[in-house]
Amino acid sequence: MTDAATPATTVLPAIPETDWRTFATARDTSAYGPQRIVCLTEEPTEWLYMLGEERRIVGISGYTVRPPRAREEKPKVSAFLSAKIDKIVELQPDCVIGFSDLQADIASQLVKKGIQVTIFNQRSVQEIFSMMYQLAAMVGQEARGLALMQTMQARLLAIEQAASGLKRRPRVFFEEWYDPHISAIAWVSELIGIAGGDDCFPELAKESMGKDRIIAEGAEIVRRNPDIIFGSWCGRKFRPAHVRARPGWQEVNAVKNDRLFEIKSAEILQPGPAALIDGVEQIHKIIVEWEATHG
Repeated sequence: MTDAATPATTVLPAIPETDWRTFATARDTSAYGPQRIVCLTEEPTEWLYMLGEERRIVGISGYTVRPPRAREEKPKVSAFLSAKIDKIVELQPDCVIGFSDLQADIASQLVKKGIQVTIFNQRSVQEIFSMMYQLAAMVGQEARGLALMQTMQARLLAIEQAASGLKRRPRVFFEEWYDPHISAIAWVSELIGIAGGDDCFPELAKESMGKDRIIAEGAEIVRRNPDIIFGSWCGRKFRPAHVRARPGWQEVNAVKNDRLFEIKSAEILQPGPAALIDGVEQIHKIIVEWEATHG
């Protein structure tokens, strides 16, 4: 029986004893890649599951919802701007994967503890594909990764081709946050274009930081008169009634015609497979429905 005064210890799976000699004779290139990965954001987790390499994951973001079983199978060790550093260290990762300069402080703390950290900074559709290719190669799944990526690319091309036949392209406002108003980041703006719409604020999409995509005056959104409004409030539930009640917005086409839609953040604001598979499909479906009555 364990002494109540003795703190419980976490028993971790044994780390395989390998050295360069093992690698030199390995036929499976995955032996060269990281074996114990912590994912600080959702998209690398989803991608590793798609690659069939979920066994490597030892920790995930608390925001992870894709695939659903990841939440049941993996310990949660981070939010987006914060992480349980001691917990991550206990998991003995040989690689921690994060996203963007916003996680620089987390990365710095881990590097100082001798942990390898890979921070991707993908902001466009092309950069998302690049991230996925690099991660697939890291775990010895380059061929499978390329095959999955080519399937996604083929679907994007099919959507773009279908959209080219639309008689009219709607003006689209994508609201990432509501107070202050923050417009679409680059990959979202690009997916709107692929799906058949025109981003109302294309000049802001190139800005990587949300603070640089703030629209200070709601009147400017009204002036650009979007036909469709998508809300994806960074995990908060989008409230169409909140949009309808904004002063002066009653004359906006999207409000007058009740074209206000939510896309869940996990399906569009994660720069990985979800946006390229489900996010763009939702946008395209809504644009096609709009064009059927306004074309």
